Amino acid sequence: MAKKKVAVAMSGGVDSSLTAATLLEQGFEVIGITMQLTSDVSALYSGDRSCCSSNEANDARRVADFLSIPHYVIDFHEEFQNKVVDNFIGEYLKGRTPNPCIACNRYIKFGKLFNFIDELGIDYLATGHYARIEEINGQFYLKKGVDRKKDQSYVLYNVTAQQLSRILFPMGLQSKDETRTLAEKLNLPVAHKPDSQEICFVPNDDYKTFLLKNSNKNADALQPGEIVSVDGKVLGHHKGASFYTIGQRKGLGIAAEKPLYVVKLDIPNKQVVVGGADDVFSKRLTAVDIHWIYPQTFPLKVSAKVRYGPRIADCVVEELDDEKAEVTFDIPQRAVTTGQSIVFYDDDIVLGGGIIDKVLS
Repeated sequence: MAKKKVAVAMSGGVDSSLTAATLLEQGFEVIGITMQLTSDVSALYSGDRSCCSSNEANDARRVADFLSIPHYVIDFHEEFQNKVVDNFIGEYLKGRTPNPCIACNRYIKFGKLFNFIDELGIDYLATGHYARIEEINGQFYLKKGVDRKKDQSYVLYNVTAQQLSRILFPMGLQSKDETRTLAEKLNLPVAHKPDSQEICFVPNDDYKTFLLKNSNKNADALQPGEIVSVDGKVLGHHKGASFYTIGQRKGLGIAAEKPLYVVKLDIPNKQVVVGGADDVFSKRLTAVDIHWIYPQTFPLKVSAKVRYGPRIADCVVEELDDEKAEVTFDIPQRAVTTGQSIVFYDDDIVLGGGIIDKVLS
């Protein structure tokens, strides 16, 4: 019987490298693919450590050579620019805070790349994500990774039920510490390579400089304006509302009797609105661009995350239309931020998610 073919999205990091090694050991015919996500080919082999424009291609190729598997670099930079980078800039200029990893997974890894390997007749696509896929009664479900501290199911909610039968997440069955240990035992060239914690296309994680360099400097979101209280009192001034985030306390540059936090970015009026600790909490929101992995019945009682991380809360979801929903939490949530994703769970199963559009109360 011919071996099943699997394409591994190799970023040059330890997770995707061990994914390739693990699947090879399990008997798959493994092909390594690194996505070129910048128009500057020379940058792909620079000394930088980001996942999309760095020395990562060299590291991925070193691992592929070590494992004796073929390795290819595929140019997806135009799609990445259009769907991820431009969206990132556009959302910030609207006073929203996007998650570019979610856009990349939706449009690039499990969009462009998945379609690419499908056309080649490759059976599976594998990545180094810490999440799991489980078949239950003939249906495939996306689940949280075993390592709850590392769990990445939040950024994967846009995968489809049809895709799940052809996606492999070997790292989701173990902890990050186990990954390091196994990589060391196998003598993988990247076993001790540190994880990248930055947005891959934003140099030095300095998104302020990135926005100023790559967008219209006259945009309202980048203009100086007032810092005002929730009741409209002017407390100070800022250099651009987009440089603030909901829930932010430090760096406001204003004196007050009690701690103040950013509660709203009013772009048309060039204002950063601040309030007390209680003002940062919200119980209701609307979400758009909703995607359900399987159809749901409403009202839906579930748990949800409003940002990447372990914090999860019970809520009720009411469908407003096919791609819009209203969510009411049992307990108010801190720093709910437009532009971020809300992801819905039934225990450890990912049901779907959407983009937070409005914070209602």
